[in-house]
Amino acid sequence: MEGQMARPQAADYEERREAILDRAAELFAKSGFPSATVSDIARACNASKSLLYHYYRSKEEVLFGVMSSHIDDLVDEVVSVCEGPGTARERLTALLRRFMKHYVGAASRQKVLLNDLNHLPDDKRQEIVAKQRRIIDAVQALLVEIDPALAESAGEARAQTMLLFGMINWSSNWYDPDGPVSPDRLADMAFAMVAPDR
Repeated sequence: MEGQMARPQAADYEERREAILDRAAELFAKSGFPSATVSDIARACNASKSLLYHYYRSKEEVLFGVMSSHIDDLVDEVVSVCEGPGTARERLTALLRRFMKHYVGAASRQKVLLNDLNHLPDDKRQEIVAKQRRIIDAVQALLVEIDPALAESAGEARAQTMLLFGMINWSSNWYDPDGPVSPDRLADMAFAMVAPDR
């Protein structure tokens, strides 16, 4: 109807959307995305399905929200560290430590990102993959800066980069942040294995 205004969003709209993502990430990490239903998500949020649909139109949209919020935080860290001061070794050490803090602080989101990417619609999956590649490329560039010999073999440089990510990305499956090894120390150990200080 002409002149009709859209209903304003509640002041805490974004906070509620984020709270839904937190509960959904825990549910997906525990049960797997395919097994979780919209009713399960609503129950985890102590909300009705109709209220859930007010914030997200589908289960896949919730999944994308979980992944994109997490990977956007990682991209922000890449930009902050790579554009900051320090040698390549210092910047990569700092970046890996920040990654580990995110992995520990958002362990459920990290598991969902690693395990459920193929359940996104193709366009949304490609959006996440593009951000993943941006992160990988930035780390690879730092490794090449640390060891210029890697510049002569793009395949070896990529392999070394992926070995590093393989060590830290999957740590959420076994790592205990309350154990004897701190997140910073774990990041430093992984870095030392692929780029020892010669």
